Amino acid sequence: MRTSTNKFVLTLALASLVITSGAGADDIQIPDMGSPADAVLSKSEEAQFGRAIMADIRRRGGVLEDPQVNEYINEIGRRIAAQSNDGSYSFEFFVVEDGRINAFAMPGGYIGVHSGLIEATRNEDELAGVLAHEVAHVTQRHIARAMHANQRQGLLTTAMMLGAIILSAAGGGADVFQAGMAVAQGTAAQQRINFTRSNEHEADRIGIRALADAGYDPHGMASFFEVMARQQSASPEMRTPEFLRTHPVTTDRIAEARVRARSFPRVQSSDSTNYGIAKMRLLVARHDTPEMAVAYFEQRGLDNQSDIEKYGLAVAYQRAGRHHDANKLFSELAASDQKVIAYHIGLGQTQIDLELYSAGSKTFERAVELFPRNVPLIIVYGEHLIQLGQADKAHGLLLDLLNNVPPTPDQVRLIARAANDAGDEAEAFYYISEYRFMTGDLLGGINALQQALALPELEEIQRIRFEARIDFIREFMTEEQLKQMRRNRTSASNRS
Repeated sequence: MRTSTNKFVLTLALASLVITSGAGADDIQIPDMGSPADAVLSKSEEAQFGRAIMADIRRRGGVLEDPQVNEYINEIGRRIAAQSNDGSYSFEFFVVEDGRINAFAMPGGYIGVHSGLIEATRNEDELAGVLAHEVAHVTQRHIARAMHANQRQGLLTTAMMLGAIILSAAGGGADVFQAGMAVAQGTAAQQRINFTRSNEHEADRIGIRALADAGYDPHGMASFFEVMARQQSASPEMRTPEFLRTHPVTTDRIAEARVRARSFPRVQSSDSTNYGIAKMRLLVARHDTPEMAVAYFEQRGLDNQSDIEKYGLAVAYQRAGRHHDANKLFSELAASDQKVIAYHIGLGQTQIDLELYSAGSKTFERAVELFPRNVPLIIVYGEHLIQLGQADKAHGLLLDLLNNVPPTPDQVRLIARAANDAGDEAEAFYYISEYRFMTGDLLGGINALQQALALPELEEIQRIRFEARIDFIREFMTEEQLKQMRRNRTSASNRS
């Protein structure tokens, strides 16, 4: 039995939204920029609001769980956020599995990007421009300011409307939106809480500066706006792209963005390999079947394909079960450029798929030495270690990673599986509880911890840790949830 002294710290996604109204308009003091918004929604309440919506989005299965795409979008996002964030926000970027072209900001630093938008960008600067714009919406507190501007509507009503609109934008669909609006007495909700024109211009201005400071071409934002505007002009009879519905773009706004970008030095940037990797993975996933993806790439001969396109074909082969073909391409790519982590991951995966277990393990071990604590690499390797019956090794590897990198719920569920397969039942229950908390299921998380506490082989240090976690979570539970927890405990006692 392993003595657990780990410092596994996870983000708690609270299920309930608690918002307290501040002073009346006459009492508001303005010591610095943005303080009127604080009277309505503090930054800690923004974070709580964002966690609640994020938990809902994850529960609905809208988030794309591709470690390589997720790592890439966070890499770009963090680079931009570092230029415009004073430390008040801990940003999290995620991809929504949705072909519509859109992106959105949520309270507390959560930024969602549709897979369709990433595919629609022509270069990395355009993608960075969209992220910079959304980051600026957060740092300038546009949601809190919108709620402040609509105080007379009632804070809770406005908050519920915002939640419904964000969930709809995140792919929740019309039913989610309509239900939210009904509860919130939906009368002209979109018009009331949409970002104002001035907020959009402010997000452009702040975003372009962050874009330039992060080393991207400051023209990237205006460039993407032009792409969207041309797309709409070319086919006015077609449905307006979602991005234009939520971020109205005018010729004046594009011109202003161009003028502002010219005040910064022009950057001659080139797309990173990871930008191409992410686009190829999304392109393969977009096809209805892996075979259709293979046909898409094979229509051009290999001699006419770039390494990135060959990577896309290799991924398509891999998903179609053509492991020999995939392995050949991944081997060539890894040999040609040892610095691309995705090539090592693909090679190790196909070697294991071909039952070349020793070669696959060596490929992964070599990659871990080259790229320690790389999230996609460790996650994929951990999955294969479990598959190969080395769950204890997977548990240790994943624990080291997730103690140093904020995990996603799927990653927490993976380490729970590793702990369970390794025979560490108490820690498996603990990880499952954290998974439940991250997806907003407080009662489910408490129940998992109570199951852990009932284990006869539980160590004292684990008992103390689990009981302390329950006490902490109880502080965030509603009265009804507390009553249900007591009922569950009584029922369990009666059964025993």
